[in-house]
Amino acid sequence: MIVCSILSVLTLGGIIACVITNAEFKKFPLYLLVTMLGAVLTLCFGVLPLSNALKGLWNDSAVNPIKILVLFLSMTSISVFLDEVGFFKYLATITLKRAGTSQLKLFVLLFVVVSVLTVFTSNDIIVLTFTPFICYFCKRAKINPLPYLIEEFVASNTFSMMLVIGNPTNIYLSLFQGIGFGKYFSVMWLPAILGGIVSFGVMLLLFYKKLSAPINAEYQEFNPDKPLMIIGLIVLSLCTITLAVSQFLKLEMWLISLGFAISLFIIIAVYKAIKRQKPTEILSTAKRLPWGLVPFMLSMFILVASLDYNGITQKLADLISGSGVFGYGIISTLSANLLNNIPMSVLFGSILNFSASRSGLIFATIIGSNIGAFLTPIGALAGIMWIKILKEQSVKMTFLKFMFYGFIIAVPTLMASLLGLWLMV
Repeated sequence: MIVCSILSVLTLGGIIACVITNAEFKKFPLYLLVTMLGAVLTLCFGVLPLSNALKGLWNDSAVNPIKILVLFLSMTSISVFLDEVGFFKYLATITLKRAGTSQLKLFVLLFVVVSVLTVFTSNDIIVLTFTPFICYFCKRAKINPLPYLIEEFVASNTFSMMLVIGNPTNIYLSLFQGIGFGKYFSVMWLPAILGGIVSFGVMLLLFYKKLSAPINAEYQEFNPDKPLMIIGLIVLSLCTITLAVSQFLKLEMWLISLGFAISLFIIIAVYKAIKRQKPTEILSTAKRLPWGLVPFMLSMFILVASLDYNGITQKLADLISGSGVFGYGIISTLSANLLNNIPMSVLFGSILNFSASRSGLIFATIIGSNIGAFLTPIGALAGIMWIKILKEQSVKMTFLKFMFYGFIIAVPTLMASLLGLWLMV
């Protein structure tokens, strides 16, 4: 137990240090290397037997981490493809034109567009696609990008909790409890909407003065590849609908998403062959997928499994037992900013094994895993990616500045979402 605790603390400390300092080695994020090293040492020192680790990674259950990764990467590939053919840029351009010279109108329209898109794609996709576009537009228009960047990040990490596919943490925790697509939505629509309304209100109060200056920019027309965009949207719509009825079809969600992702790329390859063109969009999509999530999630799964194997999980469960919906929501939000939201979700899934009543607590943890993302950059991979993109775009965002805005927005948003959950369960 002592060795397990030491390895876990050192690994988590290393991850936090790497994220805060944006440490990289030849453009390879060092937090990934620290995570993998922690998992390897856990196995080498016998803290977790290799047989137990392999059993956990390959077990025939819904919470198999391989299945969860396949589900998330499959859905992400469809969304990234839509970005490659210009769908997100097309919507962003329309939004900017509709706003005219009013920053306030742009602020409202951007919030609506980001929120809706996040529900059907994921928070990571929105962060990856909209952040560079916002930076570019604001530079050209000579307006402060901060209100729009924070709005985009907050909206994407609030509305990502509405559907099970919005975040890998949603997928893991809902599958852990055996919660299907339909039941998940029937509970989480209200917490997401209440959290979204409150977060928007807080941001409007924060940035109202900054939004008073007019926009002075020329809008360029953008024409996406409409045939490919339509194909991608049809596949995404059919996939989402099929996931919604997956329980009636008695099909696992990872198989459905994988099937639709493969179908999309086969259709595109055939379409391109008929047109006698190279399938460049397929290759570009494959390159842009968040492959770093694979070693990160598998390594953290091993580390958390070692805590469970050594009895530490049960001690943590005893410590927070009786916390209730609000307690679990607050604790999971804070824990996400110590562990990152993915390992936090894996850990809390194990902790909830020791709870007699898990349903409401699972949803509270899901809320914490999403809203915890905008408390500090450590809270989620989306935050780590967001900070990296801002650095590349020469937009200054320090760790303390992130925390300042994050705390002001996260606290009321979290309380509103947990109130919504309390009303539902």
